[in-house]
Amino acid sequence: MDAVDALTEIAFWLEREQAKTYRVEAFRKAAAAIEHLDADELAAQVRDGRLKRVKGIGDRTFGVVRQAVGGEVPDYLVELRAAGAAPLAEGGVELRALLRGDLHSHSDWSDGGSSIQEMARAARWRGREYQVLTDHSPRLTIANGLTAERLAEQLGVVAAVDAAHDDFRLLSGIEVDILDDGSLDQTDEMLERLDVVVASVHSKLRMDARAMTLRMITAIGDPHTNVLGHCTGRLVAGGRGQRPQSEFDARAVFGACAAFDVAVEINARPERQDPPDDLIAIALEAGCLFAIDTDAHAPGQLDFLDFGAARATANHVPADRIVTTWPVERLLEWSHRKR
Repeated sequence: MDAVDALTEIAFWLEREQAKTYRVEAFRKAAAAIEHLDADELAAQVRDGRLKRVKGIGDRTFGVVRQAVGGEVPDYLVELRAAGAAPLAEGGVELRALLRGDLHSHSDWSDGGSSIQEMARAARWRGREYQVLTDHSPRLTIANGLTAERLAEQLGVVAAVDAAHDDFRLLSGIEVDILDDGSLDQTDEMLERLDVVVASVHSKLRMDARAMTLRMITAIGDPHTNVLGHCTGRLVAGGRGQRPQSEFDARAVFGACAAFDVAVEINARPERQDPPDDLIAIALEAGCLFAIDTDAHAPGQLDFLDFGAARATANHVPADRIVTTWPVERLLEWSHRKR
């Protein structure tokens, strides 16, 4: 087995099970440390022990490389593959099988941990027909949000990665910040060039309910908006602690989503579980479409679709109202319709 592939796959499975970041990084750093070596040189460095002295290689990663160079699937990878064979969540298996894509993911161009190429490779490997790259917009400086110039540059990379595959589509997009007045944090010219626009609130989450409602409805009414991302902004678990949900008139907001053909995101990140169940019920009653999205910031998080499918199933969301069950042609016709 290729040693770089083995190390990278181990990192994926660790990310999937939400292991500590330092454990994941150990394997990604080891992969980076040896990727420039050809097979003969790598084998020579394993035999004479020089590889142990390479920065980024520890005892565990050396053992993985040694087994891979010897033609074996490393024991640790075998163990992780067995653990990863089961879904991450109970329930939603039938719906999960219907999901074709994911409209919300990040790369190292903003606050993700992996390259665009690696995110696309992992999405294709995990059975996606399409994946939308939605790095952050410029106001979110803490997340290295993309200016119009950087976004234009990124579009060239996305197009090149997309063109390299005939059985997978990498689509262009953005998670655009909803500003205080409801406007979108990117130029209309750039938004017009994208396949999918996810609009999310990231600041002033405790805004007065009336003002927050107006803010969200204004963004929903923008002709570029396709998806309302993690609508309450809540955090229910995880390393960032807990955060209460924003207050707004849910019937008015979801009524606007239905009227303007904007999908309500079921954010599959386990620390978000957003929207809460009661709001999913209101969105269903309003006639909304939905998008089950991972909001993945690393390859292993792409499997978070399991959590989203389980929640949608538990809340009786029909598959035909979930845009991420649609084939890519139908998805793109819908996402571009208002423009």
